[in-house]
Amino acid sequence: MSSPASQIVDAVGGPGNIVGLTHCATRLRFQLRDSSPVDKAEVEAIPGVMGAVPQSGNRYQIVIGGAVAGVYNDIMGLPTMKGLSSGSGHHSDADIKAEHRSKGPRGKFSWLDNLFEYLSDSFRPIMGALLGASLFITFMALMGSLGVIGNWADSRVTLPPSWQFVNLAWQCVFYFLPLLVAYNATKRLNADPWVGFSVMAVVMLPAFTELGKAAHPLTLGGFKVNVVDVFGLPLTIFNYGSQVFPPLIMAAILAPLYKWLKKIISPNVQMIFVPFLTMLIMIPLTAFLIGPLGVYAGAGLANGLKAVNDSSSFIFAVLIPLLYPFMVPLGLHWPLNAVMLLNIQTLGYDYIQGPMGAWNFACFGATAGVLFLSIRDKDVTMRQTATGALAAGLLGGISEPSLYGIHLRYKKIYPSMLAGCLVGGVIIGAGGGLHTPAFVFTSLLTIPAFDKIGLYSVAIAASFFTAMALVIVRDYRDNDDKAAAKARRGQASVVEEEPDAVAPAIATAAAATAATEPTTETATIERAEAPTAAEIASEAVTITAPLMGHAVPISDIPDPVFSTGVVGDGIAIDPVSTTVVCPADATVVTAPDSGHAFGLKLDSGVELLIHIGIDTVELGGKGFDVKVKAGDHVSAGQPLVVFDPAVIDEAGYSKITPVLVTNGFDYSNVTGIPADDVTTSTPVTVSYTHLTLPTKA
Repeated sequence: MSSPASQIVDAVGGPGNIVGLTHCATRLRFQLRDSSPVDKAEVEAIPGVMGAVPQSGNRYQIVIGGAVAGVYNDIMGLPTMKGLSSGSGHHSDADIKAEHRSKGPRGKFSWLDNLFEYLSDSFRPIMGALLGASLFITFMALMGSLGVIGNWADSRVTLPPSWQFVNLAWQCVFYFLPLLVAYNATKRLNADPWVGFSVMAVVMLPAFTELGKAAHPLTLGGFKVNVVDVFGLPLTIFNYGSQVFPPLIMAAILAPLYKWLKKIISPNVQMIFVPFLTMLIMIPLTAFLIGPLGVYAGAGLANGLKAVNDSSSFIFAVLIPLLYPFMVPLGLHWPLNAVMLLNIQTLGYDYIQGPMGAWNFACFGATAGVLFLSIRDKDVTMRQTATGALAAGLLGGISEPSLYGIHLRYKKIYPSMLAGCLVGGVIIGAGGGLHTPAFVFTSLLTIPAFDKIGLYSVAIAASFFTAMALVIVRDYRDNDDKAAAKARRGQASVVEEEPDAVAPAIATAAAATAATEPTTETATIERAEAPTAAEIASEAVTITAPLMGHAVPISDIPDPVFSTGVVGDGIAIDPVSTTVVCPADATVVTAPDSGHAFGLKLDSGVELLIHIGIDTVELGGKGFDVKVKAGDHVSAGQPLVVFDPAVIDEAGYSKITPVLVTNGFDYSNVTGIPADDVTTSTPVTVSYTHLTLPTKA
């Protein structure tokens, strides 16, 4: 039988199909000549493979976990791989990406992938503010529907001062959205985000808008605009509040200019002259050219979609929810988010979010179906995943935890989800479509924000329950997974039928848990449900935080490989300290020179991955001072690495640090413990080991 290394090479098309191969702390990163023939199921069936992640541009990632270095060495040691080992096999991920983008049609796919990553990273950090604002909008809409206030969305209606003040709570987010987008977009492209912010702020000053008082009207391309002469040049005056296309275009031009100036200007004076010259060039360029072009581009896209909706609101209402399940995984929905915001500014309402709600609730309904089956089948891991994803969806309107954590892993879910999308879209279309006066996340909490609350409620309920019912009836697993679930149910029945045999184990586990029970509030174990008998009949192993910060669920990690639990379960730390310590006595299994990740085998038997930041392997060790090496036996509290957060921020990477149990198959359950503030003495993860239960004679 061939080795796993040989099987992996064969599964990706053989040595001749491999352009380059690198690895990080958990993943093999392939650059392939052609990734289309690669069978994901075949790859994931190879022993030692935890998951496969196809990417655009013929890039392919295979998740191995803590043993990735050994598997990488095994692959590079194969006789058939000798040609690669002396060439591109040692290139960095950044080198491979750059080479790939420069080659033929595959480069176009990489460029497209980078474009949508740019859009995603420009909006993702402000989603929390947008979500908060959407709830204020919902509250105002509810007050308007109840007759407490007048039509709050009509600019001609003057609200009482108290309600005007409440209205400001959401208006500030949307009015200053161009500044927020400018900051994030510039940061994403590794330029000074505050320079991008400042350039965009110029055209948002009240004094800029007041220049329009001296302007004369002009018609350009069917648009009526106000133009004022500035140094003999025509300056078009717009209200840039809520506009997102101008800052996106501005940042894309500013970033390469900023980097070029840093190359040609002496480091001794860069701090002064690089920002100055960047602003000197970009402020007039944005005001005279980029800003108007961004407005026109956004208006053109919005008008195109409006034309489709105006010609047939029924077809539009059906198409939007059917397209979204495919657009969101590709990041193609971000431009539509920009159009929604533009619609609200120009039309006073948006018509896309109603049909989008049908998709969202079909997605949440499918997750509810998975949750039902996981509870029935005693699948603790899937139950926890589905519970968290469903809560994020119904209360926050966020589909990514469901999509990346469950649906894309089990493609059988998609037909059931699409059926729910279709049903909801048909109901909305038959009802004449839906409008909302503001940008909201389509959750249970934002239902009052839609103009036809009854129609919207019926549509999303139909989407939800249709998808849920179909997932329950059709299931989401293949025959092997269902057989394993049946076996788990049988084992659970044995436990329930033999209380006398289980009682001693329960008592032992309870005593162990009490002995290790933390005394601080932050160490409270948060569970969606009470532990099952199988969970109680186990030995608890607690793991403390390796650095200070905020402990968050792994679903919050901005990387689907980590957030979906493919690598392992555990916790993530959003750090406030810069030193990563060993949480317990352990042997260092992996400690790359890059310093971005460490594989540990604790003396308790737990295999732990600590990954400092996301994609920080790209830094090549810059900003990381490694204190240990592979093979070292280290004590609890001993520093592993000291990192510079400014370097990570400057590169545009997230500092969030996954702390994951990679040998989770050795444990009945691994539970992360979220908390607002943790120290290196705060338990953040509990693993429950299997105990052998007596069997009947």
